[in-house]
Amino acid sequence: MVNGYCLRVSMSEAIVAMTEKNQTSDHPFEIYDWKQSEKSMIITSFFWGYAIMQIPSGCIAAVWSAQKLLSVGALLCGILNFLIPTVAHYGDYIAVCICRVGMGLCQSCLLPCIHILLSKWAPPLERSRLGTFAYAGAQFGTVICFPISGELAANVGWPYIFYVFGALSIIWSIGFFIFGSDSPSKHSWISKKERRYIENSLKTIDKEEKVADKEKSDNETVMRTPWKAIFTSVPMWALVIVHCGQNWGYWTLITELPTYMNDILKFNLKENGWVSALPYLVMWILSFPICWLADYALKKDISKGIIRKVCNTIAHWGPAVALIFLSTMSVHDPTIATAILVIAVGLNAGSLCGFQINHIDLSPNFAGTMMSITNCIASVTAIIAPIVCNMIVYEKNMNQWNVVFYLAAAIYISGNLIFIVFGSSEIQPWNNPKNANVQEQSEKELTVI
Repeated sequence: MVNGYCLRVSMSEAIVAMTEKNQTSDHPFEIYDWKQSEKSMIITSFFWGYAIMQIPSGCIAAVWSAQKLLSVGALLCGILNFLIPTVAHYGDYIAVCICRVGMGLCQSCLLPCIHILLSKWAPPLERSRLGTFAYAGAQFGTVICFPISGELAANVGWPYIFYVFGALSIIWSIGFFIFGSDSPSKHSWISKKERRYIENSLKTIDKEEKVADKEKSDNETVMRTPWKAIFTSVPMWALVIVHCGQNWGYWTLITELPTYMNDILKFNLKENGWVSALPYLVMWILSFPICWLADYALKKDISKGIIRKVCNTIAHWGPAVALIFLSTMSVHDPTIATAILVIAVGLNAGSLCGFQINHIDLSPNFAGTMMSITNCIASVTAIIAPIVCNMIVYEKNMNQWNVVFYLAAAIYISGNLIFIVFGSSEIQPWNNPKNANVQEQSEKELTVI
């Protein structure tokens, strides 16, 4: 996750150095005269490939090998990232967009593969902590990516942002291909004690899966994914909408924050990287106590639905209030503005215990499929958000940035409101495929009658 997000967000910092004409650096690297629309295309092009392959990559990982697919995906993604300075020289922004689309295609397997690997490696009683630790790598990757990118751009030149992170991805992929495995039973060097512990802790789940497999062989229709039930489920659509709201706010900030820091708050390249990382450092740190508090509240018999909606309200309405305050007050002081942005991004850590885990609440059997669906649709939002931002901000103007922040706040508020009203934490009837198929058959019979 750390490696994947370094590759994903490094362009946000690099594009500032690639297009900033008034640089103090003496490095003889090209500076491109890209328009705002062209820069937004470069930023969002990653998600064009990422959205297309979400569901197919999940299917491939489940049928073939999550470990091998993740290794190959990371290898190709690293190679494409390494080539960006070269293709930018010969093919301008169009070639860079093509590279980024390819990177998105390669990295679409990241979440499905990690989800599958956790299910095979993480004992049930440790899954919440190990899952949080793994997925929090997204924020930690952003935390280290921004300052490292700023230092590289200022000291050795912007191409090294792509060389360093591309090389690290290639090295990691080779290492994971050699030392990783799909499950403890397939690992060559794991100790017998550790393998026995993991396998014994998963025995209950394995028995349930064997029963499910037997039911599948007895009645092939039982284990079919209830697509109609999923796509006509109100709580499912509440998840889709709130996930879109999350992606709009999150990717607006993560892709445009370095530009805002440079154009409005006037930080230089080196300062920009360190300051842009602060909000995501706080978000990463807060993700751990918030998850612990959510589990603690659950042990105290507080309703799961209340916990999910309170956590998500903190994650979405907290940042919305901070962005509204930043825009209304038209804060020009870099320290105050940075502090407000730290609050806005940091509070978003609550989404991990809010809507993100709600997929499992609604349907443990089809949580992976549901995540693929919501993440696929929400990835389209991640494409649109930076484009809209660059349509609004066409010059270095504070008022234009205020409109961007107001819009993000409004989407945060409305998306979470729908989740509060229509969201649910109850297991849905279609979680049991047999019941879902019986229900669909009954509906067909009633329609005929």
